[in-house]
Amino acid sequence: MKKVIILGSTGSIGTQTLEVIEKLQDYKVYALSCGRNIELIKKQIEKFSPKFVCLQNSDDAKNLSEIYSNVKFSSGEKGLLELIDNEYDILVVATSGIVSVKTVIKAIENKKTIALANKETLVMAGDIVMKKAKEYQTPIIPIDSEHSAILQCLNKPNNPYVKRLWITASGGPFLYNTREEMEKFSAKDALNHPKWNMGKKITVDCATLVNKGLEVIEAHHLYNFNYDDIKVVIHPESLVHSFVEFQDGSFLAQMGVPSMHIPIQYALTYPERKKGIKTNSFCPWGKKLNFFEPDFKKFPLLKLTIECGKQGGLMPAILNAANEIAVYKFLEGKINFLDIEKIVFKEIENAKNIINPTIEEIFEKDKKIRLKLSQL
Repeated sequence: MKKVIILGSTGSIGTQTLEVIEKLQDYKVYALSCGRNIELIKKQIEKFSPKFVCLQNSDDAKNLSEIYSNVKFSSGEKGLLELIDNEYDILVVATSGIVSVKTVIKAIENKKTIALANKETLVMAGDIVMKKAKEYQTPIIPIDSEHSAILQCLNKPNNPYVKRLWITASGGPFLYNTREEMEKFSAKDALNHPKWNMGKKITVDCATLVNKGLEVIEAHHLYNFNYDDIKVVIHPESLVHSFVEFQDGSFLAQMGVPSMHIPIQYALTYPERKKGIKTNSFCPWGKKLNFFEPDFKKFPLLKLTIECGKQGGLMPAILNAANEIAVYKFLEGKINFLDIEKIVFKEIENAKNIINPTIEEIFEKDKKIRLKLSQL
């Protein structure tokens, strides 16, 4: 029986991970963590009977401990680090934000298999995290559908016959709109993704295509490929989740319905494939598949994000923090959609980079950017 910890169990990836585990044999929920969705975590506790639960707020942890005496509760960042010090097999990192970076590093040092959905870990501190993972020989299995597809197509790490990685993008909800139209769109419009069911922040990132730039950065770290050998291609049907180009001109693609259940299950069972949660049957025959280059003028944040990845150092962390604050301001109705890119571009233009920063320097810069932009 494999014991699984899920960080961010009440979010989109977290809830879908629980749905996958429910259908898999020989997998058990060992511990959960969440923010402030107390009603949902109570339902999860009652259904999956975890031994440990970490909550964001200490008062919430205290209140629930009085209801569920057979569960050990903790809270905050300290509670998370205590949580992952237990005996388990797989850590699913479905939380967002910088706190996940610390928990991943701790799990690496504990030599636990990590199923990673959190982007900040590799975007902000990819060099540090992957170096440590290599040092401790800790596997990091991506949950992202695109990175899962690449993992499946590569066949083996550091495959010498691979020429390029191709990351597909649906194009988001505004693929066929003009920039003039995009200026007027609300958060409701941006959250109306044509293919995927995801959390609010990542859905807006798909609308700006910044999400694809972040995935390029992640792929660079996960698979040790140069940025020039990682390409983005628009594929509106979202049936091909990414593909790998080989030296002899051959391509291998991973296809399937646009469901996160599949890459989540693959991350849990890797390198095996098991019968688990049922998804809609999939057959591409008769379907028209389109692929075309992204419009960098229409979606300038995609190009900027990749450029920040190439610069390295603090630049990815600066971009990530600026983008996150701008997205939340947009979701709150405080700025227009295209103001997101204006805020991010301005922050990058004024940024001073540090090559090979320490984890402390990354955290400090992240904190300063968030504090500064939150006051706008």
